[in-house]
Amino acid sequence: MELPAHYKKFFEKYPEIAQKYEELGSTIHNQGPLDKKTRELVKLGISAAARSEGAVHSSARKALEAGAAVEELKQVILLSLPTIGFPAMMAALSWLEDITEGD
Repeated sequence: MELPAHYKKFFEKYPEIAQKYEELGSTIHNQGPLDKKTRELVKLGISAAARSEGAVHSSARKALEAGAAVEELKQVILLSLPTIGFPAMMAALSWLEDITEGD
């Protein structure tokens, strides 16, 4: 997976912070019983709720790599509707479709 240029630039400019950030993420992901696919689906829901286009893109890619089906990703976004509202859900669905075009 190709990382966004801005993300790579941050890692080059602040390698110590970037390393600690990566370590934190790894530690959090390994704390508990959820499998990788489930964790990535949860992160997709969080990304939608945070209204973060880049995070939705990243989480969708990671969930697909972890074995999630496109329909599972769509369900996660649809499940967000009552909590985050229609406009935010529609935005997240469009960001998901950036990654799953044609599926």
